[in-house]
Amino acid sequence: MSTPTGVVRSRAWMCLICGWVYYEDLGLPEEGIPPGTAWEDIPDDWSCPDCGVSKADFVVAPL
Repeated sequence: MSTPTGVVRSRAWMCLICGWVYYEDLGLPEEGIPPGTAWEDIPDDWSCPDCGVSKADFVVAPL
């Protein structure tokens, strides 16, 4: 997917255990996290929807 010049895309965060990716620009509406929600704004007790590990087991993923 290409991004128009001058547009900053939000970050993506990948689970180190299962590889599931959270995209800040998409959010996770089915879990009550609206599009555009920054990683820092997700509750610390949130867990990976695929494998259940904590937020601490995620790293910034390349876009």
